[in-house]
Amino acid sequence: MKSAKVFWDKAAPRYAKSPVKDEETYQKKLSITRSYFQRDWSVLEFGCGTGSTAIQHAAHVDHILATDVSPRMLEIAERKAREAGIGNIRFQEGSLETLDLAPSSFDAVLGLNILHLLEDAEGAIHRVHTLLKPGGVFVSSTALVAEMAFYWRWVIPVMQRLGFAPHVSPLSQKGLVTLLTNAGFYIDHEWRATRESVFIIAGKPLI
Repeated sequence: MKSAKVFWDKAAPRYAKSPVKDEETYQKKLSITRSYFQRDWSVLEFGCGTGSTAIQHAAHVDHILATDVSPRMLEIAERKAREAGIGNIRFQEGSLETLDLAPSSFDAVLGLNILHLLEDAEGAIHRVHTLLKPGGVFVSSTALVAEMAFYWRWVIPVMQRLGFAPHVSPLSQKGLVTLLTNAGFYIDHEWRATRESVFIIAGKPLI
């Protein structure tokens, strides 16, 4: 996790200035996610980055705990939330593995553009299942590195050796769905948001 923290701390200023690549797709993801939310819900977002999505969702739920391994990312996120007048987001440094979070304490967990960056995506998914209340939902948007064009699968390792790319796991859509169902989730919504990413809302059964 230390190397990830160092990488994202360095990337934070540039990341904060980067515009959304596909605004229409981003807005559709927000809308679909909100269709599941209820006003009294408690939400966890891990890998929140500079907080943009948490800020967008804050008015639709009771509280959001937004976490990231990068303190630089969180500094920017906290500033943005203050400037937006948002008071129901708590930002906290850490990962799913290190944070002391009670089981069955969240109605929704968001893992957006993060699962493919984890060394143990399977472990993270099981952890999310534990943290969700029965009937809760896990919202994920994931790059399908295993399905990218061949040249990207060649370029990424080179970029990593040069320090220009973080760890990346070669997930496929089928493989990700298998990880989710093996962890005890059912797939409630599955959308191939782009050719190289998938947006999934997975539910934790009530029983």
